[in-house]
Amino acid sequence: MLSLNFQEVRRAGGLELLAKQMVEGFITGLHRSPYHGFSVEFAEHRLYNEGQSTRHIDWKVFARTDRLYTKQYEEETNLRCLIALDCSASMYYPRPEMQKIKFSIHCAAALSYLLSHQHDAVGLALFADQLEMITAIKSTPAHLDKIFNLLEDRLNQPPAAQPTNIAEVLHTLAEKIHKRSLVIIFSDMFENGDQLEVYKALQHLKHNKHEILLFHVTDHDTELNFDFEERPYEFIDLESGEKLKLNPVEIKEKFTNELKELHTQVKTKCDQLKIDFVPAHARKNYFEVLQAYLIKRSKMK
Repeated sequence: MLSLNFQEVRRAGGLELLAKQMVEGFITGLHRSPYHGFSVEFAEHRLYNEGQSTRHIDWKVFARTDRLYTKQYEEETNLRCLIALDCSASMYYPRPEMQKIKFSIHCAAALSYLLSHQHDAVGLALFADQLEMITAIKSTPAHLDKIFNLLEDRLNQPPAAQPTNIAEVLHTLAEKIHKRSLVIIFSDMFENGDQLEVYKALQHLKHNKHEILLFHVTDHDTELNFDFEERPYEFIDLESGEKLKLNPVEIKEKFTNELKELHTQVKTKCDQLKIDFVPAHARKNYFEVLQAYLIKRSKMK
């Protein structure tokens, strides 16, 4: 199994080399994107004109009407994809390793390279309590370089004490993406407001005909399982700065029950909305997580 040391690869050639080596390591045999051709949509019929290609003649309509019509399509491009990356303070947990944001950036870089390599169009959005920036969705090499630079800058940028407002951001994205696209979200889904509003925002994206892939990024060891030694700790809320001193055993049962309930709730809602849900352990090799998902998708097609 391929394993990459990020610091070594970065010294050798930056984030682009990391994504290229990782993707080429596990995409052999998966020649087409699982969503390839997804954005080609039928628009209307038009009368066939002599000299036109017969490739798009609708022979079923001809059988009914005895007239030649061609199918017109809204666009002939491949997949359009926007990768939305949660950059709120909770994504920089645990410090100083920053496992969740590092995992998400590695995956975003690899998927951007993969999509670009297949001549699909890709864009990047960064958000916390609001949409910080969003690029165009393009398939050019220069645009891919821009995405890599933005991701590398984000990796080196110190975290700000920003809360999360996923609901507002997803509503904004639903209005900004004007063509049907695949939206890939990397987030721990720790919403600062009402969690129900997040599900309404996901539904908004689905209503606008977008496909959604959610990587739910958490540190399974210390967040889902609350696996700490039985001794006093000082816990710091990365978004508010609030500090709390306690022994983990005092709250472990309540904390783990609530986190698992949230995890189950998010997955259940995604299933209802037909959203691809990928539980991602931030300490796990991101290569393995992407590999498992892409192989699963390839077998479903």
